[in-house]
Amino acid sequence: MRVNLKGVHRVRKKLASGLYATYYYAWRGGPRIEAKFGTPEFHQAYVTAHDERKSRPKPSDTLNGVFRAFEQSTDYTRLAPRTRKDYGKHLRFIETEFGDFPIGALGDPRTRGEFLAWRDRIAGTSERTADYRFAVLARILAWALDRGLVVANPCKRPGRLYQSGRVDSVWKDGDEEAFYKHAPPHLHLAMTLALWTGQRQGDLINLPWAAYDGAEIRLTQSKTKSKVKNRKPKRVIVPVGAPLKLALDALKARYDVEGKSLPATILLTERGQSWTSDGFRTSWRKACVKAGVAGLTFHDLRGTVVTRLAIAGASVPQIATITGHSLKDVETILDTHYLKRDSEMAETAISKLENRRKL
Repeated sequence: MRVNLKGVHRVRKKLASGLYATYYYAWRGGPRIEAKFGTPEFHQAYVTAHDERKSRPKPSDTLNGVFRAFEQSTDYTRLAPRTRKDYGKHLRFIETEFGDFPIGALGDPRTRGEFLAWRDRIAGTSERTADYRFAVLARILAWALDRGLVVANPCKRPGRLYQSGRVDSVWKDGDEEAFYKHAPPHLHLAMTLALWTGQRQGDLINLPWAAYDGAEIRLTQSKTKSKVKNRKPKRVIVPVGAPLKLALDALKARYDVEGKSLPATILLTERGQSWTSDGFRTSWRKACVKAGVAGLTFHDLRGTVVTRLAIAGASVPQIATITGHSLKDVETILDTHYLKRDSEMAETAISKLENRRKL
């Protein structure tokens, strides 16, 4: 007796030999049934596939449901574009591993061990990636726990695997000189802007001419928008130092002489277009290679500014006002990552003491 199997998906495919073959699947997008169509073995494989499908947890009962809800939340949509892109990239990997994980199992004490074992496997290739991916999962579960979507967050406070060895990641005068000498001219202003404002790459490549009034640069830092719920974006006002003012005013005058209106952004590509984040990062990296600047990034310029301001005698609050860092972050940069026992800082301190003691 022939049985009508509902939903069987049939695909006819041409083989390399020129002949055609027909393949059958339990349903569209489902597993392929290897048995010959119409046989008892085919029927049994069809039934088994559908039984397994029914026994799977519903999407709303799995972490996939939590992931979709998080992506629709303001906690996600308010992230800076670059951060949101990074989250999305890592979330795709997390979904592959744990998308069908039952929400009800999160309360089992053994679950934490399973998640940590997954992190350890990733760490075999990259500890930084393992930390970031685990942090994304922990962040999502913390969000879900606050909203009653899950019963526990087994990923909280895992500690970090990766320890940065980049203690002295500061652009020295020689690095700066080499960059200006060998890097393409259209990247020179980016260097000057970074060294005289201490702002992030994303904020500088999107900085409009309207932010510069001839004496100050006013901007809203993009990365601070969503770090704390309901916190207003941080606005900073940076007095423009003489070297930066000279560069900006000269560029402005050139546009005027050429009869061109000011472009949307101050920094442009070699073709006169606004930068994309990836495009700038790639061009900057190539320029550093050409200049022989190794082991330094654009982000290191931000810490370099903190260091130079401190050596120049600026206080922690003064530095934070310019760069937009918190007081704690400035202190951490000076104490841990950049200065350590910087000899120039020590010389400045002794010089101040000598001046103080002069009669």
